[in-house]
Amino acid sequence: MTRRLRYPAALLPPVWHALPWRPLAAAGALGWLPVAAARPLSGGTGDTALGLSLLRLAALVAGVGLAFLLDDPARRTTEAVPVRRPVRAGLRLALVAPPLVVWWTAALLLLPAGSRPPSGAVSLEAAGIAGTALALAAASVRLRAEPCPGTGAARGLLALTAAVLLLPDRWSPLVSLQDANWTAAHGWWAAILVVAALVWAVCVPEPLTGHRLLAGRAVRSPCGTSGPSRRS
Repeated sequence: MTRRLRYPAALLPPVWHALPWRPLAAAGALGWLPVAAARPLSGGTGDTALGLSLLRLAALVAGVGLAFLLDDPARRTTEAVPVRRPVRAGLRLALVAPPLVVWWTAALLLLPAGSRPPSGAVSLEAAGIAGTALALAAASVRLRAEPCPGTGAARGLLALTAAVLLLPDRWSPLVSLQDANWTAAHGWWAAILVVAALVWAVCVPEPLTGHRLLAGRAVRSPCGTSGPSRRS
C-alpha cells in the first residue's frame, strides 16, 4: 500500500508543471468576462434569463479549456512508466478540480442576486459540459493515441453544443427557467454527466491489446513532437 501511494505522490510536482495552464487560464478569464460585465450593467438587479445565459456561456468556455486537460506532448514516451495512465489522468483532474470549483463559485457570486438562476441546477449543467469535454478528450486518447487531444475535443464540444441548440424545445436540455420541462431537462443533464463519467472510466485506461485506430502509423503530434518510435 505504501508503494502504491508513493508513486502518485512523487508524480504530483511534475504533473502540476505539465498541466496545460495556458488554455485553462485563458478559458477561465474569458468565461468570467461576460458574467463580470453583467454586474455593472445591471446596477445590482437584473433578470434570471440573462444570468442563466451568461453562466451557460461561462460553463461552455470553461469546458473548452478543460478539453485540453489531457494534452501531453510526451505521452508516447511515458507509456511505460510505473504509474498507469488512469492514475496520471486522475492526478491531473484532482489538481484542476479545486481551482475549477473556486472559479465557478466566483462566477456565480459575480452575478447580482436578482440575476442568479438556481445554483444547483446551473451547476449541474456546468458539470455536464465539463464532463463531456473530458470524455471527448479521453476518447481521443484511447481511440487515436492522440498526445494532444484538446483541439479536437474542444471542436467536438462546440459541435455538440451547436447540435443541441438546433434541437426542438421539447428535446433540448437548454430550457428557460419558466419552461415546464425545466425539471425534466435537468434529469437529462444528470444522465449526460453519468454517461460522460462512464466514457472517461472506459477510455482513460491503456488499451489491453494496444490496438488503436491509428496504431502502426507514424503520426506527427499536433504539439510539435515527433511520432512514436518503432517497437518490435
